[in-house]
Amino acid sequence: MKREAMLYERSGERLRCLVCNRKCLIPDGGRGYCLTRESDGERIYTLTYGEVSSAAVDPVEKKPLFHFYPGSPVYSLGTVGCNFRCRYCQNWSISQAAIDSVPTRYMSPEEAVEAAAASNCLSIAWTYNEPTMWLEYTVDSAELARQHGLKTVYVTNGYMSEEALSIIGPLLDAANIDLKGMSERFYRELCDARLEPVLENIKGMHDMGIHIEVTNLLIPGYNDSDDDIEALVNFMVSEVAADVPLHFTRFFPHYRMQDIPPTETSTLMRAREMALEAGMKYVYVGNLPGTDAENTYCPSCGELLIKRDGYMVDASRLRSGKCPECGMKIDIMM
Repeated sequence: MKREAMLYERSGERLRCLVCNRKCLIPDGGRGYCLTRESDGERIYTLTYGEVSSAAVDPVEKKPLFHFYPGSPVYSLGTVGCNFRCRYCQNWSISQAAIDSVPTRYMSPEEAVEAAAASNCLSIAWTYNEPTMWLEYTVDSAELARQHGLKTVYVTNGYMSEEALSIIGPLLDAANIDLKGMSERFYRELCDARLEPVLENIKGMHDMGIHIEVTNLLIPGYNDSDDDIEALVNFMVSEVAADVPLHFTRFFPHYRMQDIPPTETSTLMRAREMALEAGMKYVYVGNLPGTDAENTYCPSCGELLIKRDGYMVDASRLRSGKCPECGMKIDIMM
């Protein structure tokens, strides 16, 4: 559905979109970088309001969110479009597409909330593609979801504008932010974006009281050196918080990076060890079955608190949010 956008301003003869940090200047009849916003010379319109490309009931761990109501189901929705051009995108068929080229079905905010409730979901998530591209729809849906007792989740690249975050932030309960690397070069060459706005938004979302978790996909030869990992971990410890769950994820060849091998197990485990040694309390390794690196352990005494086997979750050891062995309060929402 085509609908007037929320955030834009006039700049000379063009209109400037203010939804993300690109701040695209869009000419009359043109579209922004994300392909989801179009100008008629007088107004900017979102082209994807309520247009759903993907809908599913997922385990919340799939987002991944490990400290946000473990084991609960989340109603997940995606549309099309993105403000990044990641060469390794797993959802490129929708994220790099225009609304004219992908089959979608209209789902109003009311229908989305009803579907989430009917599926016995605790929360509703905007995911699969960058949810900021869906700002107007996610704002309306989040307001309605809150009224019906549903939690709200963004799975995001963290590139929203300050203006957009000020609108959607107060309506979010949780977010997983994909921190793709710790250099401007990585963001420029692999994502066609910038690093600094992502770092600022991670700090901003944490300061707003949103439950955040951060994911870093380790790509061999690009962002997996000790210096890269150390920079990321130091940022998390010194500028965000040591109790924010951090997920290192294994890369597999995909999209335009088919020639890059999967991440070595040793690299992932080294990254986890470096993060724990630096003071991060909860560090996980994803896309790597057969290890204990997705379990949650007490940061104080090392007691196993939550056992995960794929998406099978056993949180029975965690009593009233405290470690049963030493009594330490665990940073987790249950």
